[in-house]
Formats: sequence, structure tokens, C-alpha cells
Amino acid sequence: MAGLWFEDFSEGMAFEHATRRTVTTYDNMHFSLMTMNPQPLHIDHEFAAQSEWGQPLVNSLFTLGLLIGMTVGDTTEGTTLGNLGMTDVRFPHPVFEGDTLHARTRVIGVRASKSRPGQGIVTFQHEMLNQADTLVATCDRAALMLGRPD
Repeated sequence: MAGLWFEDFSEGMAFEHATRRTVTTYDNMHFSLMTMNPQPLHIDHEFAAQSEWGQPLVNSLFTLGLLIGMTVGDTTEGTTLGNLGMTDVRFPHPVFEGDTLHARTRVIGVRASKSRPGQGIVTFQHEMLNQADTLVATCDRAALMLGRPD
């Protein structure tokens, strides 16, 4: 499904995103090393095995990026000018390699732009859950959305 136009959104709209994704060791290792994050909890399985978790933690920025990415097809694909900001980012439960994740979204704000006629700001509350439906990440995201073309 392509993204929605600004006028298509209303406060309280909810989306259960169909895309699910299993996180792999490669995802975690590659993302951590690509972003120059040498945290051994992400890239050293022996070190992580000695931690309270007993296994590697998935890099939280990978988790956040995956959360936002999983929501794009249903909300903003091709109809946004960009993200204006993300707030209230939380990781209430760790993500581990092998977890299968899915996302849901609720629209918590919709307002016309004061400086850009025909455009508006939509604020989304995104949530990511693992295979046991345990909440693993949340984020509020404001996006500048295109209005429906004439």
C-alpha cells in the first residue's frame, strides 16, 4: 500500500503493519560495525554470554530504524517530505538475535502546516513488539506530509 496524503490522516487512526522481520546476527553485527559502534554487547558473543543477558543485544539504533521502516509502506511511502523529529524513544525490553518483530502505529496528532500551504504535520506513535508480543521499542515521530494533489 502506498503512503497516505495529509488529508487521509485523522487522530486516533491505527495501523497493524503486516510486515514481520526476524533479526539476524548479520543484521546486528553489520549495523554495529557499519556505524562504528564497537560495543561488545553487540559484536562479541563471548563477552555478551557473560553479561546479565547471556547473549548479544541487538543495537538499539538498528531496532529504531527497523521500527520506522516497517511503518513506511502503510503511512508515508511517497507522500512525505521528511521526518521533523522523533521523541519519547524507549526500549522497554531488549531485542535479541533471532527475535521476530512486528509494528503498530497510532496517529496522535494531525495539523495543517502554518508555513507550507497544502501540507501538514502528522505525528505517529510507533510501537514494536517481539514474537511474544512483548513491547520492545516505542517512538513518537512527526512527519511533514504532502497534501493530496489537485
